[in-house]
Amino acid sequence: MSARTKVAVLGSTGSIGLSTLDVLGRHPDRFEVFALAARRNVDALLTQCIRFKPRYAVIVDAAASAKLRAELAHANATTEVLVGADALMEIAAHPDVDAVMAAVVGAAGLRSTLAAACAGKRILLANKEALVMSGPLFMQAVREGGALLVPVDSEHNAIFQCMGGDRPRGVRRVLLTASGGPFLRTSAEALRHVTPEQACAHPRWSMGRKISVDSATLMNKGLELIEACVLFDLAPSRVEVVVHPQSIVHSLVEYLDGSMLAQLGNPDMRTPIAHALGWPERLASGVESLDIIRTARLDFEAPDVGRFPCLRLARSAAEAGGTAPAVLNAANEIAVEAFLERRLAFVDIPAVIETVLSQHNTAPIASLEDVLSADEWARREARSVIAHAGAWA
Repeated sequence: MSARTKVAVLGSTGSIGLSTLDVLGRHPDRFEVFALAARRNVDALLTQCIRFKPRYAVIVDAAASAKLRAELAHANATTEVLVGADALMEIAAHPDVDAVMAAVVGAAGLRSTLAAACAGKRILLANKEALVMSGPLFMQAVREGGALLVPVDSEHNAIFQCMGGDRPRGVRRVLLTASGGPFLRTSAEALRHVTPEQACAHPRWSMGRKISVDSATLMNKGLELIEACVLFDLAPSRVEVVVHPQSIVHSLVEYLDGSMLAQLGNPDMRTPIAHALGWPERLASGVESLDIIRTARLDFEAPDVGRFPCLRLARSAAEAGGTAPAVLNAANEIAVEAFLERRLAFVDIPAVIETVLSQHNTAPIASLEDVLSADEWARREARSVIAHAGAWA
């Protein structure tokens, strides 16, 4: 019997992490949970440690580490606790780890995902921000480290499947599908009064608060556009976004001969997670079979970039390249944070991002320091813009 694949789940208490553990739990003969990592959710991480018995548990928030250690000792668990952001990198590059689920939300996941790439791991990429921020630098690390990169975002995983896990010649364009979020039919005037609770109530997917807001502004699709360009070596002009409210078709690839391939499935992240874990084999995911008779119809329409300008801003950053995507991502994270804390209106999220981008001089990326410097600058500028909130009130 072959050895089990040892998996590190970074971001194990988030929605992607929970779905990953659900799939892993269905295949105990194939996978071993080697390490789990969370920011500060001690209770959820403790429950996971007791069930999966990982060798390591990483808690990024040092203040929460004492409680986790005490609770694990009380449960007679043998899991060793590591603390801090550097521990994420240590686990991602650990010599005993075979596969890394990179599901830490936002820019916080960049260093650990890069560490996994440099160490030649199978990277199940759910953290799109790492790729958006560092782009070619990240792909260079994948190539030089000998890593295997399999996208977990449902759209990019769909493209990966339609391309057969390769980048075949003859691709004319890629179409990323978007559900349209909770405000697909909401008027521009009504958008001015949107609350965080409304923005986080996604009609199709169960996701964390930050990514739910990104879906509501269509910035999530904008980040995915940039990610698709990097992953599949495509110019932004060859990546289009189409609104598909049913979220059944997860993306499409059109070829020069007129053929168009699509990947369909129920909107459940366990499908792309199982695919990424097992590729090139297929694994049972626990997802209900798609009933195409009950689904009955599939609708598609163009996105409204007037009401959702984040998509326009993301495409502009993709075309600019260099540090522009990192600045876009950082400004968005700060603006979304302010919205969730009720310090910024929903419609002013793109206003903040556009202001920060307009003040940035795009430069090439030659090192990680270039990325982090642009990220830090953009966060500082975004906070300054929001602090002078009279313009956005």
